Amino acid sequence: MQRLSFDELFACLCAAPLSSTELARLRAWIDNIHDPAECLALIESAAAGRPCPHCACAHLHRSGFARGLQRYRCLGCRRSFNALTGTPLARLRKRELWIPFIKCLLESRTVRDAALVTGVHRTTSFRWRHRFAPGAARHRPSSLSGIVEADETYRLESQKGSRNLTRPPRQRGGAARRRNIHREHDCLLVERDRNGMTLDFHTGRGPVIAAQLRTCLQLVLPSDGLLISDGAAAYVRFAAGAGITHEPVNVRAGRRARGAIHIQNVNSWHSRFKTWLVRFKGVASRYLANYSGWQRLLDAQALRTPAQWLCAAVRQA
Repeated sequence: MQRLSFDELFACLCAAPLSSTELARLRAWIDNIHDPAECLALIESAAAGRPCPHCACAHLHRSGFARGLQRYRCLGCRRSFNALTGTPLARLRKRELWIPFIKCLLESRTVRDAALVTGVHRTTSFRWRHRFAPGAARHRPSSLSGIVEADETYRLESQKGSRNLTRPPRQRGGAARRRNIHREHDCLLVERDRNGMTLDFHTGRGPVIAAQLRTCLQLVLPSDGLLISDGAAAYVRFAAGAGITHEPVNVRAGRRARGAIHIQNVNSWHSRFKTWLVRFKGVASRYLANYSGWQRLLDAQALRTPAQWLCAAVRQA
């Protein structure tokens, strides 16, 4: 069958009486078409002025093009690189589909939905999710200010997708063998100030301890700020050792707030995160930090467009 030229196809569309449904489908199809040069230009602009990713030397020169991207050669280590070297997006292909895929991330689509929209295989869609999401999640505040609420949420440990389980398998998530929080649960620590700035840390299995709080919190908390948490002993030990003003809230006793002393903001974030996570029908523990970072970006609305998301993923930490 002979292929129609663009002029012939355009003439057929102009002559055809299109219904409102057909016009909507046509508009949606046109909106999903992106010029491959647009993605390359965004990548180059986001990485402009970066030093060598191998040795951090700032002395380099141009060294040709490869797959549409400018290559550079470092005068220090003599190695070559491009704008994606050293980023989570390195060695990924089909760059003309990156912008539509990031749009699927902004819409919180599932792996199969994103694969159907962009026309890639579902394994490619899964791989891209766990490159673009943690790459952009590096876009996070360096510190918090004022009153900071800290609390942790726990999820049953999951080895979804693993070929070598370290425990007997569970059906559809299952339940823990013991009550309360223990080594069968993954801990997600979240800090949030009253300005809406949020930081998340995956601290591993079991209840959080003072040493983990020191690693996650000491560098991001203001020295003159106020830390509010529940009554866990780990927070008391951490605050005493770090010299930080601390106000515990005895939630178990039913006292959830004392004026401005409460942890409702961070608990609200936990609730939104767990509700949002249901659509993915189970998340492996090794990817929990990727999903919490993804939700943190969506909740803060810091990256509103695919272009902003792509630039954040390309920039070095």
